[in-house]
Amino acid sequence: MTQTHDPAHDYLGIRQPLDGIFNPKSVAVIGASEKPGSVGRTLLWNLISNPFGGTVYPINPKRNSILGIKAYPSLDAISDPIDLAIIATPAPTVSEIVKSCTRKGVKGAIIISAGFKEIGEAGIALEQEIKAEAQAHQLRIIGPNCLGVMNPHSGLNATFGSAMALPGNVGFISQSGALCTSILDWSFRENVGFSAFVSIGSMLDVNWGDLIDYLGDDPNTHSIVIYMESIGEARSFLSAAREVALTKPIIVIKSGRTSAAAAAAASHTGALAGSDDVLDAAFRRCGVLRVETIDDLFNLSEILAKQPRPQGNRLTILTNAGGPGVLATDALIRRGGQLAELAPATITALNECLPTHWSHGNPIDILGDADPQRYKSAIEVVATDPNSDGLLVILTPQAMTNPTAIAETLCQFSHLKGKPLLASWMGGNSVEAGEKRLNEANIFTLPYPDTAAQVFNLMWHYSYNLQGIYETPILTEGKAPDRAQVEEIFKSAQKSGRTLLTEYESKKLLSAYQIPTVETRLATTVEETLTAAESIGYPVVLKLSSETITHKTDVGGVKLNLKDAEAVRSAYESIRDAVATAEFQGVTVQPMLKLDGYELILGSSLDPQLGPVLLFGTGGSLVEVFQDRALALPPLNTTLARRLMEQTRIYKALQGVRGRSTVDLEALEEILVQFSQLVVEQPQIKEIDINPLLAQTSENGGIIALDARVVLHSETEKRPKLAIRPYPHQYITQWELNDKTPVTIRPIRPEDEPLIRSFHETLSEESVYLRYAHLIKFSHRIAHTRLTRICFIDYDREMALVADYQDEQGKHQILGVGRLSQIKGTHTAEFGMLISDRYQRQGLGTEFLSQLLHIGKLEKLERIVAYILPENRPMQKICQRLGFEVKEDKEEGMMVAEINL
Repeated sequence: MTQTHDPAHDYLGIRQPLDGIFNPKSVAVIGASEKPGSVGRTLLWNLISNPFGGTVYPINPKRNSILGIKAYPSLDAISDPIDLAIIATPAPTVSEIVKSCTRKGVKGAIIISAGFKEIGEAGIALEQEIKAEAQAHQLRIIGPNCLGVMNPHSGLNATFGSAMALPGNVGFISQSGALCTSILDWSFRENVGFSAFVSIGSMLDVNWGDLIDYLGDDPNTHSIVIYMESIGEARSFLSAAREVALTKPIIVIKSGRTSAAAAAAASHTGALAGSDDVLDAAFRRCGVLRVETIDDLFNLSEILAKQPRPQGNRLTILTNAGGPGVLATDALIRRGGQLAELAPATITALNECLPTHWSHGNPIDILGDADPQRYKSAIEVVATDPNSDGLLVILTPQAMTNPTAIAETLCQFSHLKGKPLLASWMGGNSVEAGEKRLNEANIFTLPYPDTAAQVFNLMWHYSYNLQGIYETPILTEGKAPDRAQVEEIFKSAQKSGRTLLTEYESKKLLSAYQIPTVETRLATTVEETLTAAESIGYPVVLKLSSETITHKTDVGGVKLNLKDAEAVRSAYESIRDAVATAEFQGVTVQPMLKLDGYELILGSSLDPQLGPVLLFGTGGSLVEVFQDRALALPPLNTTLARRLMEQTRIYKALQGVRGRSTVDLEALEEILVQFSQLVVEQPQIKEIDINPLLAQTSENGGIIALDARVVLHSETEKRPKLAIRPYPHQYITQWELNDKTPVTIRPIRPEDEPLIRSFHETLSEESVYLRYAHLIKFSHRIAHTRLTRICFIDYDREMALVADYQDEQGKHQILGVGRLSQIKGTHTAEFGMLISDRYQRQGLGTEFLSQLLHIGKLEKLERIVAYILPENRPMQKICQRLGFEVKEDKEEGMMVAEINL
């Protein structure tokens, strides 16, 4: 469904919103100066000493010329249009300058000036004034408090840095101007080039998401590296990164890893979920790789642009010396990688081509006298080993070694299918020529083998993150939640002025979302207590149900295991007498269970930037001691739920250890999915813990929530929004085709991939041609990589509706797909649709487009367009019937349908 060229941009005269900043034809420097060492002088000199193919206009009301160039008193005095304004004047003057930019129709601005939110309330107010003006007139701003922007390929140096970056294919974005200058100096020493070099500053307007989108579309950018201090608008970052990371690696180094975590909440979940770990979870969720050093930052950006991603963590190490192989192995294992276990056929083949005393295992030591032919023979064998996900070749310069000749041999294997090739040529100057040859062949080289192993580990972590995002989940079709019961529980708490639910209410809340809980009865008299105990069956557990005393054990009789009616009567009376009348709400009665299983914790608390965060791990009374937990952002599907479990140490035990049966992991996945749906759908919840969540084998009772704690927001509390937009249930409708066939029209979801594959089997070549304006082979249409783009969508960026028909046997079939894709940086979207041949002319196309128009209005779009082949007259008629203007675009050879909303 993706296009390399978006004709809607051409037809509507839309430029990429940041083109005015990165590819300007005219630049005004406001605050230009001739004062030596000043920012204004450096900016102007950098622009005129690095020709970028545009015109530079210095602006200074006190001078007629600066550096020999005619100067102007203001923007208004320039008769020509201006694409980019660079502002380097004191902060109090910037607001009026921005207003002059919007009057002039300037497309982009870079605010170099400091003195905004970093100085407090006055600076924040100034920022808000500037932002409101810019947004009202579509002026895009980078900064304030930034170094500026470079486009090395065009020659644009709109910074006050000391030198121009080398051209290359790495897009670099930094929140620190000082780090920018350090990286620039480093890049000259290491001969690293950039497609863009951006100091983003305080992100008043242009944020991470905007820049990731821009560089994602930039053909000169092969990878994106980021130095981040704060994530800013999290939803924008995650949305853009998730889309771009599949085709271009995004590597982040984030400062503040060791700073104190956010203040822990009263819940176990809040105490365990540090803010930095939450950010790690966010990066995993959008396919971004986080690294800890600047070396790793650029190493990974280079190798991921040169070599394929590994599909797993198994590395084969081939070396001509034992020591380096051991060092690489230690580094590999320490960070979660594994040595590949050589297949029997591989060992047999190596026995035939290597000396008798080779290591006969991995690492593969081919001995110190290895020549190019021995390297070649060994690599030919191990390159095809099915148990390996990557290959590291190590060379140490021994007396009989020819590093350059061996490098030439290795170049023959520079493009292994489906697995990366790394090289460690040890020895400094003696191997320099060989290293150079390997790099020319796109084989990434590192001076030390342990560093190479670390880079491989980071590569498979990156691959693992992406697989988790785009692996097709399993559809779980349980009963719909009892949302009415949830609303009743919340109203009851609100009516009594409570934000903490009782244990009984908490368990009812979980049950409403099909999360199994231990049978629990609420009793307010001794007779009710006895009746409940007899119904459940002795022995029972009695707990006090009170907002202020629930979970305390210092009140007599709060929690007792009772074996008969007399004990229950006595316990009830002691609890009733021990609690002040105003606090007493009754007791909960539940069976005393044998805790034969694993105690887990499942919870959610709020992060101030990323909203609700899920936690899963080892639970029970020692939960903070073990600290075995993993975090994720909701919503989850079954794939993401399994990935969350895999990140904990207890996951291995859940799979069965020491003769114990495995826990029903599929049932546990489903509970995690249901829990995430609860968190997403009920924004009133501030904190929620299920601890313990008892995980037993199916024969022993399955998975059950034994205890729960839920804290609600007060009416006045601000509620952070979700970092990831959940499935839009509000757009589900029931409808009938003209022949009365009932269908559900609903947004597409990742679980639909098998149904979409079957849908494409029902399409004729003519239908495919009319939709895409060219034929696409069936094998390509149903490829997983393509279907992920169709089914795994970001509902903030596009909306795809499917017509879902369920037959009498309960089997689902998709009859058609209608899609609305927003054009980046605009309020315009393009629509397209495709309907199964058998179900065409049944009114489905008209209904799809009607609903997409309705959705477009709700999503605050301003217009919708479509390009339609001239011979596709039925589609043109549908558009005209629904109010579109349809006219011919002779240049594109297409009909263009457009409607303003």
